[in-house]
Amino acid sequence: MSKGLIIFFVVFAVTAVIMVVLYFLGKRAQKKQDEQQEMLQANKQTVSMLIIDKKRMRIKDSGLPQMVIDQTPKMMRRSKLPIIKAKVGPQILSLICDEKIFNDVPVKKEVKASISGIYVLDVKGLHGKTEVKEEKKKGFWKRAVEAAQEKAGAKPIK
Repeated sequence: MSKGLIIFFVVFAVTAVIMVVLYFLGKRAQKKQDEQQEMLQANKQTVSMLIIDKKRMRIKDSGLPQMVIDQTPKMMRRSKLPIIKAKVGPQILSLICDEKIFNDVPVKKEVKASISGIYVLDVKGLHGKTEVKEEKKKGFWKRAVEAAQEKAGAKPIK
């Protein structure tokens, strides 16, 4: 056998092993996420709240309780989270919003929200109409990524 063929087979074998490991890790992560979603749905409550402000900010600067900050993994502390400051009853709270609904949350409006602990799952307008923002035109790269994800059967990234 030639050297080129041997190198090809070694690279192919290593790539195959990596793909199999990533497949099983992905399955495990998906199972864990499904369990967490199920738990959030089981513990959700509907409350009326006035949204004061919404921002993407680091968890240290968010105003969340110190216990929550201490429980987050080290790598997650540097990333930015969608944070909502809302008045629930007489209290002003900082809540973590679901990434999917963060852009749809109206500011300075009273809403009915489904929350689970400090996590906002869903928001519906209470008084007046909620403004629906028009989607921006997608660039070439975004369209190509979405087409590839759709073809592969994966959920699109938002």
